[in-house]
Amino acid sequence: MRRTKIVATIGPASEDPGTLEKMIAAGMDVARIGLAHGSLDEHLEKYRNIRAAAAATGANVGILADLPGPKVRCAPFPEGGVIFEDGKPVIFTAGEAASSSTLISTDYESLVADVEVGDGLALGDGNVTFVVESKEADSLQARVVRGSRVQGRPGLQVPSDRLRITTPTADDIRFADAFIEAGVDMVALSFVRSAHDVRSLGVEPPPRGPLVVAKIETRAAVENLEGIIAASGAVMVARGDLGVDYPISELPHLQKHIIRRCIAGGLPVITATQMLESMVYSPTPTRAEASDVANAVFDGTSSVMLSGETAIGVDPVNAVATMAEITARADAEFNHDDWADQVNQLRIVRPSSDLGAVTTDAMTMAAVRVADQVGASAIVCLSRTGFTVRSVSRFRPRVPILAISPDQRAVRQLALSWGSAAISQPDRATIRETIDAALTASKERCGLHPGDRVVVISGHAMAARATDTIRVMSVP
Repeated sequence: MRRTKIVATIGPASEDPGTLEKMIAAGMDVARIGLAHGSLDEHLEKYRNIRAAAAATGANVGILADLPGPKVRCAPFPEGGVIFEDGKPVIFTAGEAASSSTLISTDYESLVADVEVGDGLALGDGNVTFVVESKEADSLQARVVRGSRVQGRPGLQVPSDRLRITTPTADDIRFADAFIEAGVDMVALSFVRSAHDVRSLGVEPPPRGPLVVAKIETRAAVENLEGIIAASGAVMVARGDLGVDYPISELPHLQKHIIRRCIAGGLPVITATQMLESMVYSPTPTRAEASDVANAVFDGTSSVMLSGETAIGVDPVNAVATMAEITARADAEFNHDDWADQVNQLRIVRPSSDLGAVTTDAMTMAAVRVADQVGASAIVCLSRTGFTVRSVSRFRPRVPILAISPDQRAVRQLALSWGSAAISQPDRATIRETIDAALTASKERCGLHPGDRVVVISGHAMAARATDTIRVMSVP
């Protein structure tokens, strides 16, 4: 069983129903809709197509709406794109003139005023970088540090402490309201700098509302990570923009730090940006990309994300299948003992006044230990909100986690959580009847057989507000 989840971005190459169904079959767990380009109606149509494809395949697929955020966008480049060459001069300005290899126009009116000489700028996911050498009243004079091909209307990455734009933007709120009304499972918030930014989105806690994914892509976000963890439902290590605020040599270490702290806090983590970038054009990834994906798994990431590979790539289904193959192999080599020890030392426990959270924290840690000691074949979690499942998942148990919830949105939100297979099952009259139904389901979803030993973790009664009971049982 592959434990690490796959988030795939849906775009022109993958938005038709047939391709979506094939991507689900290949291993897509969460479909990401990037809202930075296109109209709201177009994005909602993608949403409906994904829901239909999931229903047609019978799969549990979560949907992540990635809000536009305070992005600085470039005016369009010519069809076919342009190539920036190392060392060549480039002028940046604010305006609507078409962009070229010598002049880049942006939609950020304060660009020249805000950016300083010596600042680094980047296009898209950081494939092309510049350094600002001088400035005039209406333009910045920069030089290409690392060149490559650019096409379309990419974002311009500006050091986060220079931007005056706040998060969330008015467009973020508008898009979020529309997708929440449609029933989306998760929303990603760009350029988060503090817990206040996350709270400003104003959504209900999951599963009544969507899981809020805070994108860690600024220096401020790294410095305020603990507060962001407390305010968010999940995080994304957005390595493209993070590479503008930090030297490239710092990124691997930041990735490890962010993943460890977030998983210890019980939050799923998505590792994103250029994971299999060469598969936008090629049928196979580079050796370095395969190693990057595997190392993200070893770092403890919950999910890995495909962006252009599935949105505009030549073969989005193959990209998902390749990612599934690499992550499954890395999962097989994961060091569960070392990871559990690290999380036990790092884990973030809620204040003692929150007795339910403290109890669930202790019981989920104990459930993983019990499963090891009794040789269980699975851990079965009865969880109304998904909180208990995410708490178990952070310890990376050797055995599958079967999540049972009566809430369909909670089930779809768990598509992001490492190692979990989630199903919706209505409440029974008693907790014992609910457990019996869960054990029956475990045979189909986890490949278990009658007599296999499982650890069941739940509340002592249907109305229990905390996970406070562990049972060792046999599959009927």
